[in-house]
Amino acid sequence: MPSCFIEPIWFLCELELQTIVSICELELLSIDMAINAKKSCTMRIGPRHDIKCASIKINNQELPWVNEIRYLGIYIVRANKLKCFLDHAKRSFHRSVNSIFGKLKRTASEEVIVHLVHSKCLPALLYGLEVSPLTKLTTEV
Repeated sequence: MPSCFIEPIWFLCELELQTIVSICELELLSIDMAINAKKSCTMRIGPRHDIKCASIKINNQELPWVNEIRYLGIYIVRANKLKCFLDHAKRSFHRSVNSIFGKLKRTASEEVIVHLVHSKCLPALLYGLEVSPLTKLTTEV
């Protein structure tokens, strides 16, 4: 899944967005930098998220329209409102906890296990959570 390297631009029509992307592309080229079209994608969030949009091009390559974007480790999902997908964080947390239990088995005390889970596993679950709008459905285990 491609990562999003362009800051999100939310309330623009496709023509304005293409114009802005083209201007950014020219400015970056003037300082010998370029946008990697293979690592870029587009996604629409809002009441019209499910309506087909015109394609945005970078370096004459169309950017794909995707249903979810990984941005700074947070998975943002195409929806009516800003929505984050926490299943990756939950999987990472459970994988870390299972790894600790698998290595330690019954050799460590409860205090050591709790400390390890708190210091090594919990950050994987809590990263970026303060910017994620949480609902009852997203917080279910």
